[in-house]
Formats: sequence, structure tokens, C-alpha cells
Amino acid sequence: MYQHGGDIYGNKVELDFSANINPLGMPKGVHQSIAQAIEHCIHYPDAQCRKLITEIAKKEQILPQYIICGNGAADLIFRFVLAAKPKKALLLAPTFSEYEDALRMVECENKFYTLQESKHFLLQEDFLEQVEDDMDVIFLCNPNNPTGKLIPLTILERLQQICKEKKIILFLDECFLDFVRNGDKFSPKKNLPNNPWIFILRAFTKMYGMAGVRLGYGFSSDTDLIEKMKKCSQSWPVSTLAQAAGVAALKEVEFLEKTIEYVDKQRSYLLHELKKLGILCWRGSANYIFLKYNYGDLYEQLLEKRILIRSCHNYRGLTKGYYRIAVKKEEENKKLIQALKELKKEV
Repeated sequence: MYQHGGDIYGNKVELDFSANINPLGMPKGVHQSIAQAIEHCIHYPDAQCRKLITEIAKKEQILPQYIICGNGAADLIFRFVLAAKPKKALLLAPTFSEYEDALRMVECENKFYTLQESKHFLLQEDFLEQVEDDMDVIFLCNPNNPTGKLIPLTILERLQQICKEKKIILFLDECFLDFVRNGDKFSPKKNLPNNPWIFILRAFTKMYGMAGVRLGYGFSSDTDLIEKMKKCSQSWPVSTLAQAAGVAALKEVEFLEKTIEYVDKQRSYLLHELKKLGILCWRGSANYIFLKYNYGDLYEQLLEKRILIRSCHNYRGLTKGYYRIAVKKEEENKKLIQALKELKKEV
């Protein structure tokens, strides 16, 4: 059963706030690269993604052999699990559900650390006490989905060392880190050469408006793991169009800066207006806002107005009443706030 945002196909929707895609959309350069690559679709894609991996290596300042590309980030989550075959894992609740779904395939025993509303859903130091010697992997999303909270640097630094000592893979999903100003300082990427127990996941989906293209990548200095992941796939996991789009996207440096500024401004606007309406919400670092609504089913109420948001009731650790909304264009954000004002009058 589909349990994510972005299901505009089964609903009559005019505004989609359920999928956390860059409000500025896909860069023109990426549009053009996809169009130009169509003539090459008569040929099979480069199964090794040579050009794309070369460009990713330059951008991330890592060795090409550390990198693997996939058909979206979700593809790489499942390939990681199939390659590593973990028997015991530690996850957050709430967090992105694909980790648990993938682990279920290999019948992994999962332990959960529940993030507390009273602590603003921020990861606490006692998380480190939950790490057990017989664990094989720890999954973390940074910033977390759906809360948008970053992992405190002190915790992340200690966790890296613990995982290295205990030989536990630290799987870090950084798919939303592009939206964080100076985001690399929140990533352990620089430690990869000295710590093969870190795997980092990133994607083109969110920042570059490429959800329908499907392109993600991961990297680790454990090249044996990377090779195993490559074998847990069909022969051509990344299309010619996706590879061309990825190469073009990596050149869009100014687009990234423009996006960060725009999202920061619009997120602040939404937070301010939501609080004025008496809606409890939490400031995060990503391109979405996590909130709690106590006046009925906000998902259904807004859907009647043809606005789609993400109900978070099916996230482990959450119940009905929690929602996530994407930060979109200014005019769209204003329409959402107006709809919420109308709903408040009806309460």
C-alpha cells in the first residue's frame, strides 16, 4: 500500500503540499539535458554511470570507487539491506518508513528509539545508550523526515566513533541536507576515508525537482559493500535520461543558493502564519514543516478544498493529528494559509 506523499493521481488536487519538492521546480539546464538525451535512448544506458559518478566525485570531493548510483534513494535503501543483510537494526520513530520496509524483507530485528514531543522531536544523548554490541546497522535521517530536525553534532560525532568501535554500519540519509545552509558541516562525509562504517545516502529528487526521473546516490569507503550493492540490482538501474539529468544538475550551483534563500524565507512565513492561527508547529531545517492540528482531520478538510497534505498518522510513533506540509511558492503558501483561516472560522 502506498504510504508517502505525492499521490496526486488518486485525488482531485490543485495544490500538492504532500511532496517535499523544491518549490522552484526543475532547473532549465536539467530540462534541456533530458530533452537532448532522448536521441541517445536508442542505446542501453551506461550501466556503470561513469560520467555521472565522475561528476558526483568532484562535487562531494570523494573517490569515485566510493560511489553507487540508483533508481532514486529508495532503490539504494533496499539494495543496501539486500547487500548487508543486517540481523539487528536501530531506527527512530518517527522517521522515513522505507528503512523499516526494506529491513522487513530480510527479517531483521528492529529496535526503535521514540522521539518525544516534549523534547521537540530532537534526538537526545540517551540515544547513544540504545546502541547494542550485536547491532548491524543504525538508520538515521538528517534532517529527519517528517520532523525536519537535524541531529546535534555532538551526538553525531560520538555515534560515528561508537559505530566504528562496535563495527556497526551507520546509514545516514542526507536527502534533505541540500536545503540546509552550509549543510556539509552536519555531514560526516569528511571522515569517510578513516571510517568504513559510514554509508551516506543522497538524492537529486528533492533539490532538483526530479521525483519523476528517479535518481539517487550513496557513498562509503567500504568498497566491498558498494560492490555487493551493485550486484543487488538489475543490470541498468539508472536510465540514460536520469544520468544526463544528474550531470546537468550538479552544475546548478547558483540554483542551490537561490533555493536555500527562497525556502528559508517561505518557511519562516508559513511558521509565522501557522502560529498566528494557533497551530502547533516545529521549526525544522528542511523544505517542509511538521505540525499538530487538534480540530478534526486536517487532511480531509483540506482535500475538500483540493489541497493535498501529508497525514503522518501512519508514521511509527505518531498518531492522528500530526501532519507535514511542504514549503512551496509564495502564492501557493498564501493559498494554503487562506484555506486554514477559512477552516478556523468553521470551528
